[in-house]
Amino acid sequence: MTPSLAAAPRSTRTGTLAPVLLAWLAATVAMAPGHAGGIYTCTDAQGRRLTSDRPIAECMDREQRELNPSGTVRRIVRPVPTAEERTREAAQQKAQAEAQAKLNEERRKEQLLQTRYPNADVHQQARVAALAEVDDSMAAAHKHAQALDKQRLAIEAELEFYKRDPGKAPEWLKRRQADNAQQRAEQIQHVADLEREKVQINEQFDAELRRLRQLWATPGPR
Repeated sequence: MTPSLAAAPRSTRTGTLAPVLLAWLAATVAMAPGHAGGIYTCTDAQGRRLTSDRPIAECMDREQRELNPSGTVRRIVRPVPTAEERTREAAQQKAQAEAQAKLNEERRKEQLLQTRYPNADVHQQARVAALAEVDDSMAAAHKHAQALDKQRLAIEAELEFYKRDPGKAPEWLKRRQADNAQQRAEQIQHVADLEREKVQINEQFDAELRRLRQLWATPGPR
């Protein structure tokens, strides 16, 4: 059955269908319940009412109704999307896929977090252990700083001999003094970095604890 006009002469349109139209026709027919027995009807761009036993090419840019033999509506056939609509739909699908991937990754991390810290005691023990490592490093840094201060005092004592004429101080002693000053500055920076690391560790464990309390309060697998 070819497209026909209700109360008007049959359409005489002919021509080769574009690939997108062929794909639309194939998909539309394939989605039809039973793939047969339906009657398609629509109103084309000229206001003519068309009917056919298959999707109507003249109405590919607008909705069509597929009717049961009884005349009731079986389904609504949506129009072929434009290039802009296809681009927008692809972008939406990509965004949805990225959002789902992000959600899955967050859930994976939460499961790992809950497995690693099944209760508050285990989490607190991990915090204490992490801070203890930094404290050990700070203790070593302070010890090294004290050694550098003793070295500085020894260098200054040697330089006392050249107090009246500092220009006569040997170059090796001047280099030693400069090296000591540089090492002390680096050690001060190192201690400051360790202090910041302790703050970051506490912030990380605080954030984990807030999330873990929510996870611990949620029964069953997520």
